[in-house]
Amino acid sequence: MPVATSRVSFAHESEASLARLFDFYRIAWEYEPRSFAIAFDERRRAVAFFTPDFYLPEFDLYVELTVAKPELNTRKNRKLRLLRAHHPNVRVKLLTRRDAERLFSRLAAAA
Repeated sequence: MPVATSRVSFAHESEASLARLFDFYRIAWEYEPRSFAIAFDERRRAVAFFTPDFYLPEFDLYVELTVAKPELNTRKNRKLRLLRAHHPNVRVKLLTRRDAERLFSRLAAAA
């Protein structure tokens, strides 16, 4: 079920939490602003796409957040490899469940 904020409807609460963190630190962000073609058919038509969760324009960086269990990250890592292969100039950072837990726990401790 999507999670709504005043600006956006997020696919997952963890994305809304990350957006609040960006807002707290005054980091400009865009939610799912672009999809990248990552697989093509024999006619070179795009048949699969990857849409990172956030774009941070100040850093020219895309951020993908996954809170799936580590053993379920294979598909996400494959998409990131394909993104990097087809779009080598696109900077993307994957934040895993462990990364998110550490980040959010530090924020909670600082509050």
